[in-house]
Amino acid sequence: ICGCYFSTSCHRSTKFYTDPVEAVKDIPNGATILVGGFGLCGIPENLIGGLLKTGVKGITAVSNNAGVDNFGLGLLLQTKQIKRMVSSYVGENAEFERQYLSGELEVELTPQGTLAERIRAGGAGIPAFYTSTGYGTLVQEGGAPIKYNSDGTIAIASQPREVREFDGRHFILEKSITGDFALVKAWKADRAGNIIF
Repeated sequence: ICGCYFSTSCHRSTKFYTDPVEAVKDIPNGATILVGGFGLCGIPENLIGGLLKTGVKGITAVSNNAGVDNFGLGLLLQTKQIKRMVSSYVGENAEFERQYLSGELEVELTPQGTLAERIRAGGAGIPAFYTSTGYGTLVQEGGAPIKYNSDGTIAIASQPREVREFDGRHFILEKSITGDFALVKAWKADRAGNIIF
């Protein structure tokens, strides 16, 4: 099976790679990485494997989910390469749970549609937007544990969201997300960045 990996990093012109490690080797420690896929379907497993080999640390991974214990982003969690997960669903990964509850991992849970819009808005240059999703919940009120201390107290808590009323309905302000890199699984790509799954 042939793989096609390309990078549109601002540090160089578009280039195709046959080796996933070569495609991701310029991702530095502390990078924010947007990771495609839904559940375990369509995830860029070869590029995730490349990150395992580079040993990059302190990653903020923005993804629909956190993988499972032995596949997907779960592999990067096992090696403690991920510092923060921004996800909508994280329920099938025991190592993720252990790291979060012991204070080793930061977790920002975001409703799935809001997560998709935060990424879309970031790509469009929109810094923030209002949504009714999360109004009247801990998302709006703040105080949700993002990171625990080892003794179980909250080290980092979510911040309250700004609330506005439009046409009699309440909305909360959500900040957009921009990544330093995006890992996407595709069958075919061109130099303009168009891909076919």
